[in-house]
Amino acid sequence: MRVLLQRVSSASVTVDGAVTGSIGKGLLAFLGVGKGDTQRHADQLVEKILGLRIFEDDAGKMNIDVRQAGGSLLVVSQFTLYGDIRKGRRPSFDAAAPPAEALALYEYFIGAARAQGIGVQTGVFQAHMDVQLVNDGPVTIYYDTL
Repeated sequence: MRVLLQRVSSASVTVDGAVTGSIGKGLLAFLGVGKGDTQRHADQLVEKILGLRIFEDDAGKMNIDVRQAGGSLLVVSQFTLYGDIRKGRRPSFDAAAPPAEALALYEYFIGAARAQGIGVQTGVFQAHMDVQLVNDGPVTIYYDTL
């Protein structure tokens, strides 16, 4: 699984003019599911994301995680994280999981995060989404479970 994390002051997802997910302070997670990814990968990713100390403490140092900061998580499916542009001019998405498999792990990931007691909002899987965010810092981190 791959994730592009953005520490945000606020973020929202709109589909067909309707807001489907919105958070204040927290993390916007663009989540990609690849071929061969498993629930174990999703569990590891949830643990990694929620434990990342990328929010500032009282001394101004990145030293607290999203829960300690009182933040939430907005999860947006993004198969394009598996786009391979090494050859040609059009990305290849061969490494991305098939839609049914990706949906199952996307939903599993969301459930695993919610089970950790954090507020989780989402986009809509396979929908055309408009994502708005205010990147705080900016802080942007990419992580691959492989």
